[in-house]
Amino acid sequence: MHPAPALPAPEEPAVRTVLLRGGDVYTPADPFATALLVQDGQVAWVGSDGAAESYAGDADRVVDLAGALVTPAFVDAHVHATSTGLALTGLDLTGCPDLAGALRRITAFVRAQPAADRERGVLMGHGWDETGWPEGRPPTLEELDRACEGAAVYLSRTDVHSALASTALRALAGAELAAHAGYDPDAPLSRDAHHVVRRAALARQTPQQRDAAQRAMLRRAAELGIGAVHECAGPDISSPEDLTALLALAADGRDGAAVPEVFGYWGELGAVDTARRLGAVGVGGDLFVDGAVGSHTACLHRPYDDAAAQVTAALYLSPARIADHVTACTEAGMQAGFHAIGDAALAAVAEGVAAAAAKLGIGAVRALRHRVEHAELLDGPTIAAFADLGLTASVQPAFDAAWGGTDGMYATRLGVGRAAAMNPFAAMVRAGVPLALGSDAPVTPLDPWGTVRAAAFHRTPGHRISVRAAFTAHTRGGWRALGRDDAGVLVPGAPASYAVWAPTDLVVQAPDERVANWSTDPRSGVPGLPDLTPGGPVPHCLATVVRGRTAHLSR
Repeated sequence: MHPAPALPAPEEPAVRTVLLRGGDVYTPADPFATALLVQDGQVAWVGSDGAAESYAGDADRVVDLAGALVTPAFVDAHVHATSTGLALTGLDLTGCPDLAGALRRITAFVRAQPAADRERGVLMGHGWDETGWPEGRPPTLEELDRACEGAAVYLSRTDVHSALASTALRALAGAELAAHAGYDPDAPLSRDAHHVVRRAALARQTPQQRDAAQRAMLRRAAELGIGAVHECAGPDISSPEDLTALLALAADGRDGAAVPEVFGYWGELGAVDTARRLGAVGVGGDLFVDGAVGSHTACLHRPYDDAAAQVTAALYLSPARIADHVTACTEAGMQAGFHAIGDAALAAVAEGVAAAAAKLGIGAVRALRHRVEHAELLDGPTIAAFADLGLTASVQPAFDAAWGGTDGMYATRLGVGRAAAMNPFAAMVRAGVPLALGSDAPVTPLDPWGTVRAAAFHRTPGHRISVRAAFTAHTRGGWRALGRDDAGVLVPGAPASYAVWAPTDLVVQAPDERVANWSTDPRSGVPGLPDLTPGGPVPHCLATVVRGRTAHLSR
């Protein structure tokens, strides 16, 4: 294992001036840079080891990189911190091979909990996916109750748009649960019924449980070279208390150490004042226009291929309501945003934003860089509308890695033809749609290099973008999505948020399968990145620094 650089430990005070040299520095300022000077939390200089000698005498600490790679820290543009922490520390059903195995895992988890938690609290888990099980179905309510032995249990599906809820939890949600759309007396709950039961589960969570989960998530993010995250909160996702606690934790640090920066979005229609009061940077994120493909709730122009009935799913928000929300946010100078996945939902977003632009002027709308989360089933006219309206697409390439291809969940739900149209990153980049990459954790894990790999090696070759473009969208793109153009790149004056990676071969990879699709030739003058060819390892993070303070140092 390559030793960690001699940066200040996370628990130590920040060092005012640090010179790093003897490695590779990924910067547009100099494709051959090997040294970096950080002063007062900002990048002060980048250049060669030879030129670095003139700064060494004034540095408070000189760090030998020993061949390591320094890059901007990643930005995960869509996370749910508490839910991710619960998946990291609690019941994770991801990868269960069959229904029987999932039920056994539920029983083992329930029995391992303290008696008081089983009797008074709600046990939470995540990650089941019936599409990969031989049984081809989720558990019935009877099977779930038997597995959880009478405990109140909430288990979100992998897409977090439906959930298993035990009888005890349904009782906590109240008799009105059955009156909500998406209710089923025996099957998983979706739509409004899912939101009601999730709120009931979160209401039983103690502040201590929430704090532990949030700390676990931020710790894991820092370990992976993530220096900032966008938290997508809202009344149907978490709670005001959850968001304010997370923002306070990020501001104060974790146990005296720096943590990744957190920028919150509040997904509630027209809630400009609420978002400001909570400290959110935008009124969006998971403000649902539709649901998800896996739960048959993404809104489509044509029915799902595998649904017994002619299901297209319904819009949760009309174009008129979308227009009103964008208008209110634009007039208030706040960023708006929406969750939209299906082609009908995305067309509705484009129509609504265009109506707001017609009222306020397109320049005013473009200036706020309003966002669309996921933006998966986009056709040509909608992509063109996104580009014209200045909409940022906050996308998750790991969705394609998990569910794309001719035999994946998308193909099962939509048919091979429509599945092949999902997540058209290359067309979006060509049209000028800004991309910000994220994980939607816990829907897919925190895994920044895996995310870059998934974009560069999309299951549909025509949708691939270069490793360099994907990396930029996962670093600088996350900052641009916040309206901040000075961050996410290692140039003088930029915030010193960076990650240090164990030495590895650096290449330039193109977004196609041509014979000469990568190069190590330094004469190109293009800075290289790690080889992310599928099947190979991803880089190991030695350190993560957030605005000059160490958030992670490999032990």
